[in-house]
Amino acid sequence: MKLDRSSGAVLGLASAALFGVSTPLAKQLLGVVDPWLLAGLLYLGAGIGLAVLQGLRRGQARTEAPLRAADLPWLAGAVIAGGVVGPVLLMIGLAATPSSSAALLLNLEGLATMAIAWIVFKENVDRRILLGAAAILSGALVLSWQGGPIGLGAGALAIAGACLAWGVDNNLTRKIAGADPVAITMIKGLVAGSVNLGLALMLGARMPALTPLLGAGIVGFFGYGVSLVLFVLALRQVGAARTGAYFSTAPFIGAGVGVLLLAEPITLQLLLAGALMASGIYLHVVERHDHEHAHEPMEHEHPHRHDDHHQHEHAPSDPPGEPHTHRHRHAPLIHRHPHFPDLHHGHAHVKR
Repeated sequence: MKLDRSSGAVLGLASAALFGVSTPLAKQLLGVVDPWLLAGLLYLGAGIGLAVLQGLRRGQARTEAPLRAADLPWLAGAVIAGGVVGPVLLMIGLAATPSSSAALLLNLEGLATMAIAWIVFKENVDRRILLGAAAILSGALVLSWQGGPIGLGAGALAIAGACLAWGVDNNLTRKIAGADPVAITMIKGLVAGSVNLGLALMLGARMPALTPLLGAGIVGFFGYGVSLVLFVLALRQVGAARTGAYFSTAPFIGAGVGVLLLAEPITLQLLLAGALMASGIYLHVVERHDHEHAHEPMEHEHPHRHDDHHQHEHAPSDPPGEPHTHRHRHAPLIHRHPHFPDLHHGHAHVKR
């Protein structure tokens, strides 16, 4: 089977780029929009924009697997953890934590995502991947370091809890990454946006004027909506740990946008962070994980071509052409080739 080593990295970095670009743009809105209300508007912008996109796609040939009943528990868990618990804990934490500490603590999301993927869901990790992830996270820490003590008060613990919730969200979303990423993100955006908007209004926030309202919706559509669609596609290709590592580059990309658009200075801190992240990404992109492995029988639905992993018969009702989407069964298979922890490679690894 031909393996495109870079596709998952490109998707993950593109997701980080859109989110990173959205950060300085969202900061411009904070002067006129309440922070919690802005979080709700950004999520709603993602959900509503993708709902419109889904409407435009109606009637076209189906290229993605729809969400099924078996997917709903995973989706509900991801929405509750990432769209409700995470933002609420973040707002509680931000209210009691200096911005310098908060910026540093928010890097725990990448660490939580990777730790849960490796420890709970048993994604494979070797020395190269571990060093690459450490370099990327170190770059994020260097970039967000503003001096002074971090502190471990209630606010810091709340932010750490928010990062843990988002780590859980990322790993639960990984379980349904074979389904339509637009539908997954649309539901997440609509639910998270509604919850955060409702909480903000209950606490006294007021809706902004039309211009910042539309601005928040547009930033949310690209920075949260399209970004998360790409994130889900990356999960499908390379798993949660590697995608979480790539997404940790978002602060650097946001800082780069600040340099280009807001004439912010290029600092030694920025250059060092960029060098660390670039070295970490390089270690990931040149990964070659190759060993004999067994595929257990399984049945699922996702876009696919007829390759080494997809040798199945078609019913008359199955769609023609490739790639196509239909429910299909995988027979037991033992073979060897380079692979990532994608939809078909969740096997255990023997420690040598």
